[in-house]
Order: sequence, then structure tokens, then C-alpha cells
Amino acid sequence: MPNFLCASESLKGEVLNIFGIHITNSMLTTIVFAIVIVVLFRLLIKGGAKIIPSKGQLVIESIINSLKEILEPIMGKKAFKGAFPLLLSFFVYILVNNWSGLLTFGNAFYSVDTLAIAADQIEEFKALGYHIIENSEGIKAQKFTPFFRPANSDLNSTLALALISFISWIYFVMRYAGPKALYKDWFGNKADKNELAFPIYFLLFFIFFAVGFIEVISALMRIVSLSFRLYGNNFGGEVLLANMSFPVVSMPFYFLELLIGLVQAFVFTLLSAIYIGLITNHEESHSH
Repeated sequence: MPNFLCASESLKGEVLNIFGIHITNSMLTTIVFAIVIVVLFRLLIKGGAKIIPSKGQLVIESIINSLKEILEPIMGKKAFKGAFPLLLSFFVYILVNNWSGLLTFGNAFYSVDTLAIAADQIEEFKALGYHIIENSEGIKAQKFTPFFRPANSDLNSTLALALISFISWIYFVMRYAGPKALYKDWFGNKADKNELAFPIYFLLFFIFFAVGFIEVISALMRIVSLSFRLYGNNFGGEVLLANMSFPVVSMPFYFLELLIGLVQAFVFTLLSAIYIGLITNHEESHSH
């Protein structure tokens, strides 16, 4: 039986045909685990929040309070209050999807497409992701497609998360700091005119304005860095586990992947909060 982790050989998920609907296996995993997250949270806080919390409510409150202690000082109270639901969703969604790659149920649901091909078609089928098998029976191209693929091992999924984070950053900065604060942070003169001669202070306007364009490029590159960091760590972990021949040897790496999945979910959430707080918390400090 093939290892479903080997499916992460391409940047994007494989297309499945389910009841005439074309959907990638990573999208299917996303839908399944999104439902799992909703149901799990509903079960943990069954009957709503109570003054004397249940064990499930304590779990949720512990996650919320832990993130609040870290993120609120970074973002400022106003921006944190508005952005926290999104940041909590990022953390839980990414964490669950990171850990979904460690589940073994994917081995039970897969399809294998085997085709007899000619020698001059080998390179063509290799480019399509097929494995080439040559034996006495001839040349065959074989492609293994799991029905479930961890969402964060698909670059499209991580890119979508990065775009949501970037668009949300623009929204929260505009709402809690305003366009003037964004312009000042990127293109404004950061020098103190009371400490410099006026000609030097005036010339610094042009320097800081030019540096502002670098800041714009840096902000756009956040989309690339967030998506590739999350994708790369999941891809690397799955390739490592897929090449482990003996379960006993792979067990320490499974525990390592649990830790990496937690760290990457936290890093993505933390960076999203830092990008917002760089401007919103700065303005809040000045207003105080």
C-alpha cells in the first residue's frame, strides 16, 4: 500500500472527480477539517459559556488567554479587539491542517492510475507526475492520487491564507490607524527637525520618500514569505516522513512534526499580528 504522504510531490493538489464535481484533494481536506473545527468547538462549549466553566470551555479560554497575552501588547488594545477573531481562526485552522498530515486514514482512500506507454512517452508522463515502471511486461506509467492531502502542503492553500492576511492587514491599518499613519510610516520623514539643521532635515524628505518604495515592496513580499514558509515546512515534513521505511524509526519525527505544526501555526499568527501592530500600536502609543 502506498504512503499517502508521497502525494506532496507537486506544488498544488491533485484533481478529484467526486459525483461529477472537480475538486482538489487539498480542498477536500480543507472542507472536512473546517467542519471538524466547527463541530469540535461547538462540543467543547456545549450549552454556551458559563460562569463555572466546563473542561471544554477551559481549553478554549486557555488558548484565547495565551494568545491575548502575547498579541495584545504587540497590536494595541483597539486593533487587537477587532483582529483577534481572525487571528484565532488563523491559529486553529493552520494548526489542525498542519496536524492533519500525520493522520493515517489517508492510506485507506486513494486511487492508482496505471497506463501502458511507449518509450518515447516516458519524459512526457514524468512531467505529469507519473512514476515510470519498467519490467518484462513493458513500460508503465503509474500515478498515485490520495483522496486527502494536507491543505498546507498545497501552495494554493497557503497562498490564499497569505492573501487573506495581507488584505486584512490593509483593512485593520486603515480602520485603526488611517491612511495618514500608513503614509507617514512608509514615506514620512522620521528625523527630528529640532535636532537637525533645516537644509539637512529638508533633504531627508527625499531620502525617506525613496525608502518608502522599498517598504512597499517589502510589504508585498510578505505574501510570498508567509505562503512559502508555511508550505515549505509542511512539504519538508511530509517528504521526510514519507521516506521513513520503519515505523519505529519514524516515531520521533512524528512528535517533531507535531511541534513544528504548532510552531508554524503560531508563527503565521504572530507575524500577521506584528504587521498590523507595527502601525496601529505605534499610533496608539503616540495618542497616549
